[in-house]
Amino acid sequence: MKFDVTIFPDDLNSATEIGRTVENYGFDGLWTAEAQHNPFLPLTLAASSTKRINLGTAIAVAFPRSPMVTAQISWDLAAQSGGRFILGLGTQIKVHIVKRFSSQWDDKPVSQLREYIEALRAIWQAFQNQSGLRYRGEHYSLGVLPPFFNPGPIANPDVPIFISGVGPALCRLGGEVADGFHVHPFHTVRYLSEVIRPSIAQGAEKAGRRTEDVALACAIFVVTGTNEEEIKRNTIEIKSQIAFYASTPSYRRVLDLHGWSDFGEEMNQMTKAGKWDEMWQHVSDEMLSEFAVIAPPDELPYAVRERYLGLLDRVAYYFPFKPEETSRRLIWEHASRAMQA
Repeated sequence: MKFDVTIFPDDLNSATEIGRTVENYGFDGLWTAEAQHNPFLPLTLAASSTKRINLGTAIAVAFPRSPMVTAQISWDLAAQSGGRFILGLGTQIKVHIVKRFSSQWDDKPVSQLREYIEALRAIWQAFQNQSGLRYRGEHYSLGVLPPFFNPGPIANPDVPIFISGVGPALCRLGGEVADGFHVHPFHTVRYLSEVIRPSIAQGAEKAGRRTEDVALACAIFVVTGTNEEEIKRNTIEIKSQIAFYASTPSYRRVLDLHGWSDFGEEMNQMTKAGKWDEMWQHVSDEMLSEFAVIAPPDELPYAVRERYLGLLDRVAYYFPFKPEETSRRLIWEHASRAMQA
């Protein structure tokens, strides 16, 4: 099992030093997310200051970007990092694609993502072979690549693609066409074992692949702290995240598996009423223990390993890597020591 970290640098220039620090700690990978900032830009700086760790997006939202735009920046990052870059893609949900990005949603996100990946690989093949480009699909059509716009071959042209999802359809797609799958933090071990992994296996079998060909990664919910105040604050943070995701109908099937469907509807109604600050109080301790690993800092990495060994190939904590924060430094130091043990 590999241990990674996620970063959310508010200051882009800090990504250079953060990357170096992550590598010095001994972690295996560094992921960025598409949240307040662009997920690709910090990786260009981290690539220049590291030599060993993987660098990836977890995730970049696919549909607002044309496949050519994503293919080009991924190609450059693969070249800059010496083949250490991993492209992680997600579909997002319709309201964000349409109303936040002002992009098109085709109501066939699984089919569209499949074509997106096919288009990426067609573009990369054209780059590597310095050949013409022709891809025709229902969602994407590519047919022009003059030599002036072709960056040419690189030493590591096989850019790994991870996709993310919650439902069985995207999991099956991951098994068919992806190199890895980002498991959503909003999951339980039971959901991972009974829905995600079997669906990925079905997709892999359909494509004549092995389940082992698809690496499973996740930034998992954890509750920890060095004192009661930190533990309480972390508990509220994670319960708030659980409540938020539970309110989203797209993630309802995780709750359905545990018989918590009514809780999802309750959270959805609270969001419509604007009661965001109250939602965490409705998350029971039983529910928290299903969604999060709860342990003190020195035991946390071992508890994570015990819970997910054989289920996940790469793990990270859900909160960002910030060793400059005194309350979090000890957590990262214990994780680093556990990897080296």
